[in-house]
Amino acid sequence: MATNQNLIGGFQVNRGMLTVGAALTGLGALIGLTGTVIVGVALASAGRGWVRQLETPPGELAARTLQHARAASLAGLDAWRAHAADSAH
Repeated sequence: MATNQNLIGGFQVNRGMLTVGAALTGLGALIGLTGTVIVGVALASAGRGWVRQLETPPGELAARTLQHARAASLAGLDAWRAHAADSAH
């Protein structure tokens, strides 16, 4: 019973088991973190390869889509104004 410590109200903790459990938990967390890093690197590498294979770079595609959205918005605004002007007369 030398490895046990009395705490409040007779609650006894086996220090050896507690130490081994804490060490295994830390080791498991380290292994999990390593696995997460490896998965992240693999996904980033695959993503870079996919982007390189695209015919149109993502930045150019986004700029083109934004230009189309602005044009559609202006066309809608012009149509609304024309309808509002016709309704007023």
